[in-house]
Amino acid sequence: QVQLVESGGGLVQAGGSLRLSCAGSGRSFAGYAVGWFRQAPGREREFVAAIRWSGGSTFYADSVNGRFTISRDNGKNTSYLQMNSLKPEDTAVYFCAAGPRASINVKLRAMYDYWGQGTQVTVSS
Repeated sequence: QVQLVESGGGLVQAGGSLRLSCAGSGRSFAGYAVGWFRQAPGREREFVAAIRWSGGSTFYADSVNGRFTISRDNGKNTSYLQMNSLKPEDTAVYFCAAGPRASINVKLRAMYDYWGQGTQVTVSS
């Protein structure tokens, strides 16, 4: 079993930056892809970014490509999401997720077995 805890959320002005962290505990998520998703009020949870274990390939939603960067430190069992040039429409609860099947389709929520509780990101205009 893997437990995931997100941190780093908060309130920031448009154009600002935040770095989210996702710390894993329990069983290591070595070998798992890690993804970040977000959910705004009244909307479905949507894919933001993901990184594979093997080769470190990264994937991004079109809406964040070029502004967000996902990374991972396998030694620390932690993933990061660096968010720059934030916009009000980035406001949401951000979740990290991991799982052994996620590499099959990193953008699909159902492929992830483990989820964190989420961290709120609010971008003011």
